[in-house]
Amino acid sequence: MITVRELAEKAKGASRRLARLSTKEKNDLLLAMAAELELQKNGITEANQQDMAAARAAGISGALLDRLDLNEKRFSEMVEGVRQVARLPDPIGEMVKQWCRPNGLEISKIRVPIGLIGIIYESRPNVTVDSAVLCLKAGNATLLRGGREAKKSNRALADALGNAAKKKGLPAEVVALVEDEGRESIPEMCRLEGVVDLLIPRGGHGLISTVLEHARVPVIKHAHGVCHIFIHQSADPDMAEKIVINAKCQRPATCNAAETLLVDQAGAEKILPRLIQALRAQGVKLYGDEAASKAAGEKLVSPTNWETEYLDLSMAICVVDGVEGALEHLERHGSHHSDTIVTGDRVAAEQFLQGADSAAVYWNASTRFTDGGEFGFGAEIGISTDKIHARGPMGLEELTSYKYRVTGQGQIRE
Repeated sequence: MITVRELAEKAKGASRRLARLSTKEKNDLLLAMAAELELQKNGITEANQQDMAAARAAGISGALLDRLDLNEKRFSEMVEGVRQVARLPDPIGEMVKQWCRPNGLEISKIRVPIGLIGIIYESRPNVTVDSAVLCLKAGNATLLRGGREAKKSNRALADALGNAAKKKGLPAEVVALVEDEGRESIPEMCRLEGVVDLLIPRGGHGLISTVLEHARVPVIKHAHGVCHIFIHQSADPDMAEKIVINAKCQRPATCNAAETLLVDQAGAEKILPRLIQALRAQGVKLYGDEAASKAAGEKLVSPTNWETEYLDLSMAICVVDGVEGALEHLERHGSHHSDTIVTGDRVAAEQFLQGADSAAVYWNASTRFTDGGEFGFGAEIGISTDKIHARGPMGLEELTSYKYRVTGQGQIRE
């Protein structure tokens, strides 16, 4: 088996080839990849079914099974996502800004590829394609390390993308998949200083901690999502119910699904019984503090903690003292992913939107919109919860760096 370093060095060489491609050449490559995925659909589907069968036999939960399943709808959406990325504007070569110094030097800030981007992820095989094609459009090669539960799916997908690259005269390693799913392969990727230019881990606490412990290269985290909905005392009850049900139930296994419901104590007894009834009608298991139990008129089981990312039909309920109480809860227990306030009070909304230190903050809308496609970026590579240049859904611009081009007429520094 080829070592992680050997594979990474091949991918690094492929990244230099990609960086010189024109926009048309990159788009042609992406369209060829979409066509190859469709050509290899039967084999990819069979590989995914084998992964699903093995996961069921291993007792993997329904939420993780949902992430692993590459069904007909998701396959079609994945392939269409590749074509959508091909239609997006090319960020490479874009002039971010330009100015002239008093000495006559003309300076331009230009977007350029990052190089080789390592991506470590769990469960969802469509991440193999989404990540690779976004990186390719921005002129980057990818070094992918998926979870062992999706081993056969990821291999089939990566092989299809690599075959398309070879048909276009490029190395298959423009999309390089690490074969070794052993624990040590992650620290090895993290230590590839000078080869891997950026590392993006997508997963739970354990994965993120391992990457941060061993990283010798820059890291942007796609961490867990403990998303909140705060129902203010001025919320419209119909709107509140609709948003809560959508954010929790529409697809509960995603990182942008709501995990905690915060209810303003001033209106809790009026609206909470209705929300509990609506959630239970959807099969949601509810946890709550004493104040939530009192407002609901029934005893709720206390949550183990307020930081749990359930990823299923479970939700915690906490009664808070107004906007300030909600903000305090977010600061103590939130993941800085996505949080929303439901209210008809503009002043309260602005207070929440300004005070919530999250990558995406909402007013009267579901947290489920935190997504590259919903934001108009095309397929996203992840949702950054870091407070650096890449925050929230990461699209093409977040996969670029920049350089300064300086033009003179013989100037020298005195």
